[in-house]
Amino acid sequence: MHKLYNDYSSWLKTIFNERVQKISVNAGFTCPNRDGVKGIGGCIYCDNNTFSPAYCSSKKSITQQLNEGIEFFKKKYPAQKYIAYFQPYSNSYANLEILKKYYYEACNHHDIVGIAISTRPDCINESILSLISEISKKYFVTLEFGVESTLNSTLKFLNRCHTFEDSENAIKMASEYGIRVGVHLIIGLPNESKEQILNHAKVISKLPVDIIKIHQLQIIKGTKLEVYYNNANYNITTYNIDEYIDVVINFIEHLNPKIIIERFTSESPLNKIVAPNWNGLKNFEIVEKIRKRMIEVNTWQGKCF
Repeated sequence: MHKLYNDYSSWLKTIFNERVQKISVNAGFTCPNRDGVKGIGGCIYCDNNTFSPAYCSSKKSITQQLNEGIEFFKKKYPAQKYIAYFQPYSNSYANLEILKKYYYEACNHHDIVGIAISTRPDCINESILSLISEISKKYFVTLEFGVESTLNSTLKFLNRCHTFEDSENAIKMASEYGIRVGVHLIIGLPNESKEQILNHAKVISKLPVDIIKIHQLQIIKGTKLEVYYNNANYNITTYNIDEYIDVVINFIEHLNPKIIIERFTSESPLNKIVAPNWNGLKNFEIVEKIRKRMIEVNTWQGKCF
């Protein structure tokens, strides 16, 4: 019997022999499409407050954020290991000495086994990759790139201010340094057909990618995307839950079975979401729906790879 998909939590357990929890930390970085280097305003869909927990604040030290995050999760899971997740904005977009200070402060915390660094593909260079590679020789490290789409027309619309070629180059460079690479994609972006979404899976599968995170397009209050969504001239739509499940299953059928799937959805506060309306379904509930549907239709990750 085929394994339905290569899931992240099971993979981590093979490495650490117990449950591992990511803890978000905010190092206070920004992005080149926010500070004017490449653009202003950031990505049209972005509101980092929708996924930043209460303890996650750049006004606190990395250590304090980790301590508070660990206390929060200990109430649910008393015994486990933790990964410090540098999450908001672009976490390699700073002076090398600052990056070194923050990364090692996280790694040296007694409950932390490694770090995950979320960033943009245009925010790395040889020196930064050399630093991350050095850390990865002693600690568990993943470098996550916000790829979002393989289509340059989509990236331009989103105000990403980088190309897919930038993503390809960054993924290959990081891999050459022996760094474990993750990518992030959004499913259901404006003007992307289901065929183009399937092609994302095919293109990503040819690259040295270790981990993938996908989630649905969400229209968040206060973003530029909300303005476009409310303007009929843009014709922006979102998937209902059943449509999304079908698209995701098709996507992973075409995905390299060696790639680890970290997530299928994103869960934002209900009061922040304009669309889609999924009646408050939790991530684990959506994952279970995907699993049941895959069993029903007798499919698995990489079936069409």
